[in-house]
Amino acid sequence: MGAPSALPLLLLFAYCWAPGGTNLSQDDSQPWTSDETVVAGGTVVLKCQVKDHEDSSLQWSNPAQQTLYFGEKRALRDNRIQLVRSTPHELSISISNVALADEGEYTCSIFTMPVRTAKSLVTVLGIPQKPIITGYKSSLREKETTTLNCQSSGSKPAAQLSWRKGEKELHGEPTRIQEDPNGKTFTVSSSVTFQVTREDDGADIVCSVNHESLKGADRSTSQHIEVLYTPTAKIRPDPPHPREGQKLLLHCEGRGNPIPQQYLWEKEGSVPPLKITQESALIFPFLNKSDSGTYGCTATSNMGSYKAYYTLNVNDPSPVPSSSSTYHAIIGGIVAFIVFLLLILLIFLGHYLIRHKGTYLTHEAKGSDDAPDADTAIINAEGGQSGGDDKKEYFI
Repeated sequence: MGAPSALPLLLLFAYCWAPGGTNLSQDDSQPWTSDETVVAGGTVVLKCQVKDHEDSSLQWSNPAQQTLYFGEKRALRDNRIQLVRSTPHELSISISNVALADEGEYTCSIFTMPVRTAKSLVTVLGIPQKPIITGYKSSLREKETTTLNCQSSGSKPAAQLSWRKGEKELHGEPTRIQEDPNGKTFTVSSSVTFQVTREDDGADIVCSVNHESLKGADRSTSQHIEVLYTPTAKIRPDPPHPREGQKLLLHCEGRGNPIPQQYLWEKEGSVPPLKITQESALIFPFLNKSDSGTYGCTATSNMGSYKAYYTLNVNDPSPVPSSSSTYHAIIGGIVAFIVFLLLILLIFLGHYLIRHKGTYLTHEAKGSDDAPDADTAIINAEGGQSGGDDKKEYFI
C-alpha cells in the first residue's frame, strides 16, 4: 500500500518543477533585488523588479519594517529617500547622505497571493579619519633609536596602517584594532621603531591608512624629523690652480646639524694657528712661493669637530702678453691673410692666361694654312688681267 500512495506525490512534484509548471508562474511573480555597498555620506539606489506583477504594486521597507514607498506613494517622511522609478514591473528608490544607522536588510514586497518578498542587504562603509602620529618630541641625535605611534578612528570595517620613510617602506608592528564606543566603527593603531642616521635629517616619516572606502585615495600624515650629527668639512681653492702673484681664497665648506660655528686654520710646520674665526675662508692677497704647504681647517659645532687638509702648491706666474706684442700679432695675422688672398688670385690668373694663350696659337696656325702661296697669287693675277678689262696687280 505504501508504494501506490507515494505515486501521486511524485507526480505532483514532477509537475511543479516541469517547464511551464506552476513553479515557473511563481518565479514570474517573485521580485528580485541586489545587495548594495555604500560609503557613509554617499547615496545608494535600491532597485526591485518583478516579471508578473499580477495587478499588484511593489513596496520597499527599511530594516525596522517601516514602509518607505508603496508604488509611487511616499510612506515615510524622510527627505533623504526619493523615488527614482515606479512602474508595474519596477520600484527603485534612492537614499542620500547614508549613515551607519541605515545599514541592514531592506525588503521589497509584492502583495500577491501569497505575498512574495526579496531582501537587499545594504552595507555602509565607515571612512577612517586622518591618522595622527605621536611620539616625536624634539631633535634626535645620530644613531639614536626612536618610536613613533600612529592612530586612526572611524573605519568600518577596520582599516590597515602602513609606514614609510620618504619613499622607503618601514616595517612597523601589526595593526591593532579596537571597537569604537558606537559599536559600529573601529580605531586602529600601529607603531614603528628605528635608528636614525645623518641621512635621516629632514626626512618625513609617513603613516598611511588603507581602506576600501577611500577607493585608492591617499590618506596619510607625515612627521618631519631633525637629526643632530657631527660636522664634516672640505677645503676648496679659488682659483683651482693658484699661481704666484694671484689672490687665493681657501674655502672650508662645513656641513652638519647644527652647522659649524667656528673654523680654525693651521699650516703644518707653523706653531701658532693662522686664523680662528667664524668665517670659513682663508685669504691670500698675493701668493708667494713660501705659501706652499699643507693647510688644515678644523670645523667645530656643539656636536663635535672635523679637520680637513689641503696641500697648496704655488705655480710659477703665467706670462702676461704685452699690449705691443698683441698689436704686432694682430697686424701680422692681417698681413698673412692678405698675402694668402694675393697668392690665390695669382694662381687663378695664371691658369686663365695659360688656357687662353693656347687658344690664340691654335687660331694663328689655322690662318697660315689657309693663305695662298706667291706663285698661285701671280697666276691668278695674270688670269684676271687677260679675262677682264680692268688691270689689277696683286702683291703677296
